[in-house]
Amino acid sequence: MNVLRAWFERNFSNPQTVILALLLVGGFVVVFYMGKMLAPLLAAVVIAYLLEAVVQLAERRGAPRLPAVILVFLLFVVVFTYLMLWLVPMLSRQVAQLAKDLPHYLDAGQQLLMRLPEAYPQLFTEEQVRDIVNSLQKELAGLGQSLLSISLTWIPSLIALAVYLILVPMLVFFFLKDKSQIVAWVGSYLPRQRELAASVWAEVDLQIGNYIRGKFVEILIIGGASYITFVMMGLNYAALLGVLVGLSVVIPYIGATVVTIPVAMIAYFQWGWGPEFAYLMLAYAIIQALDGNVVVPLLFSEAVNLHPVAIIVAVLVFGGLWGFWGVFFAIPLATLVKAVLTAWPKAEESEPASA
Repeated sequence: MNVLRAWFERNFSNPQTVILALLLVGGFVVVFYMGKMLAPLLAAVVIAYLLEAVVQLAERRGAPRLPAVILVFLLFVVVFTYLMLWLVPMLSRQVAQLAKDLPHYLDAGQQLLMRLPEAYPQLFTEEQVRDIVNSLQKELAGLGQSLLSISLTWIPSLIALAVYLILVPMLVFFFLKDKSQIVAWVGSYLPRQRELAASVWAEVDLQIGNYIRGKFVEILIIGGASYITFVMMGLNYAALLGVLVGLSVVIPYIGATVVTIPVAMIAYFQWGWGPEFAYLMLAYAIIQALDGNVVVPLLFSEAVNLHPVAIIVAVLVFGGLWGFWGVFFAIPLATLVKAVLTAWPKAEESEPASA
């Protein structure tokens, strides 16, 4: 007990650390228990962070904030509407075509598995392959039932989507327009002695803004480059796979590994073990190498200063807690943890200097 008492007095004797700890615990509790309800709010915050840089650029060029906010918001609405009218129908057509071609791919995959005992008799037996095929068939049957149950709930989902499409843009506009008033209103309910929490938030706020804008640009670059490459090489479902590759950058390291599987499978079922397959995988590997060695260092050289192990642990922990938003904000949240640990008073700082 004396050890715990000494540790508590050493770390929480300063009121600033108590305020910071309470704010962190309160924020965690709110997001953990109200994350699903706050999903439109989180989406609006992400978009507002993205557009704030453009608004600030217009302000630095002499434009008043309100006209700049209105212009940037209208451009956002136009671009978003264009993408919804162009990209969504294309993706829906390709998803429908993939669902139509899926039985053919499954037959081809089953035939490939049945040839494994002949090619590698030391590693595979016919009984093992039959067990694998039966397991896959059961999983696919369960997947079909899940898709059917999901399709029955489309109407409520479409209604919620329509509400979000109206609610989120409204929140984005007011976040941009009344940013200073909202920040001042929130600050009025916080303790005045919060210098430590303010210093941590200043660093995290900068990191979050840089991360969101950088991640958005990375998605556009990698997704666009993949789509153009797939179209030029004649790969089926180019738009669908390009979107998957672009979104895979949201999950560092893990996303690129996972999305390689559908790209390789579609290429194999389309061309087999031919030169087209080799050229496509080479081009895809070049895109991933450029992403990791050129795009990410350029976009996140100042925004992300974390060890890869810390990033992977953050993705696993925060993704397990908050799903998609936990994965998306894994790096900023890891940066928050790092900023708190850096700013937290050390033991030698809290002890009076000896004469």
